[in-house]
Amino acid sequence: MDRGTRIAVLGAGLAGLTVAGLLQRAGFPVAVYEQSPSFSRIGAGIILGANVSKVLRRLDLEDAFAATGIRPDAFLSRAWDTGEQLYKLDFDAEREARFGGPFVNIHRADLHQLLQRPLAPGTIRFGHKLTGIEKRGDALALSFENGASAEADIAIGADGIRSITRELILGVEEPRFIGRSAPRAVFPASRIKGDPIDDCTKWWAPDRHTLAYYMTPDRNEVYVMAALPMARWDGDGSPVKGDRDEFIAAFDSAHPDLRRAAEAAEDVAVWPIYDRPRNDTWHKGRVVLMGDACHAVRPFMAAGGSAAIEDAAILSRCIAEFGDPATAFAHYTMVRIPRVADIQQISIANSWMHGPTETDWFFGYDACTVPLDRAIPEALCPNLQR
Repeated sequence: MDRGTRIAVLGAGLAGLTVAGLLQRAGFPVAVYEQSPSFSRIGAGIILGANVSKVLRRLDLEDAFAATGIRPDAFLSRAWDTGEQLYKLDFDAEREARFGGPFVNIHRADLHQLLQRPLAPGTIRFGHKLTGIEKRGDALALSFENGASAEADIAIGADGIRSITRELILGVEEPRFIGRSAPRAVFPASRIKGDPIDDCTKWWAPDRHTLAYYMTPDRNEVYVMAALPMARWDGDGSPVKGDRDEFIAAFDSAHPDLRRAAEAAEDVAVWPIYDRPRNDTWHKGRVVLMGDACHAVRPFMAAGGSAAIEDAAILSRCIAEFGDPATAFAHYTMVRIPRVADIQQISIANSWMHGPTETDWFFGYDACTVPLDRAIPEALCPNLQR
């Protein structure tokens, strides 16, 4: 596409910041519109593999990424009650070479800060909550709740599972509560009594699971997240303050190593877990979706963030390589939908690395080099000029 194509990115999460950075590097004028008034260090941890490292390499962020988070020695799966090791994936030099990059645990807010580094000053416009998208000739008119307006040639909806961009092009459809809550806690590692915990462990029980891992290279900050049964959620999808005693009680039958980690929690936040039924309509006209806006997945494979960052790499390449939005978006969806469908299916099954698992297809994936020239069925893009 012409490098004068004006691109609006709606949402400054991991997906939005990554695609903005990659598109600016490709020479496009990009503005990012974020509804929050500012960024702060809230949130939780995130697990990312070599498939993400290879994208961040294109933004000259890979070394900072690996140095800011922790490169764990392994991913462990253990039985909730007995502590039996169910699976272990070592992350030694040989494994990193095989996957093509490091495996890193990091606080989301720390990664968020890193992803802002490549952006030109003034790229992010805070306090801009989208309210409308109107087609005007070959351009788009964007309107915002604060009264501001903007024009763009392409709009990228990267505004999460409750995407306003999605609603504007596909209609209103509420996310699906899956009957699980996710209490989360971030705290100093010094609060854990006894021996240090392992670098990264998923604890499995028949009706629940927990992730516990360090997020910093000196192992001084710990993240614990559980997925617990919950019959209903009456809120709007926002997190609520959790009860520490109730959180700890959920681990009464757990192995002592897991209980020690849970008992160290101070403040607990409880998030409802939502997803969406699969919908392969990811674009309409000059508007395209990415990340949770088009393929929200359950967090049971720890792959949602990875998939969103992969989206950014593929979408930015398609925009740069193909001559018009219809062609670019068609190639983007043809490349991404099959892979995301696999991720969604595994996440629903909650089977990832519970036992012996083939992981090369996931961590070894390189969104920066995968071919983009797959054939496009006429049904997906009837107006495509061949």
